[in-house]
Amino acid sequence: MAESTIWWLLAGGAVALELATGTFYLLMLAVGLAAAAVAAHLGLDLTGQMLVAAVVGGGAVVLWHWKRSKEPKPEHAQANTDVQMDIGETVHVAQWNADATANVKYRGSQWSVVLADSDGIPEPGLFKVRELHGNRLVVAKL
Repeated sequence: MAESTIWWLLAGGAVALELATGTFYLLMLAVGLAAAAVAAHLGLDLTGQMLVAAVVGGGAVVLWHWKRSKEPKPEHAQANTDVQMDIGETVHVAQWNADATANVKYRGSQWSVVLADSDGIPEPGLFKVRELHGNRLVVAKL
């Protein structure tokens, strides 16, 4: 079996393993293994092929890790719009209770509402949902 074939099989195995784990770093290593297969096609010796696999695969992993570290961290699940569809929606609060909570009708049912910034009892009106804490909507004035 040709050396390039072995490298291609290793790259395919890394892709299959990545699909099973979902880490994405194995995909970067598979890029390095594919680069080694190309190096084998170009006639590099085994040492050169291994060096290409290490440099390209390791470099891709380092670059991917660096790129991911520069991205902003996702918000926690209670305030993440990708997780909670209610974040950013508006609710009308007709009356606030003495403890700065209220009950509103939202999406066809009653919800408990609490104010995000508790600086006393706010005025009734429209509020924007900022977070969910269990079955409570955390809101802020529009």
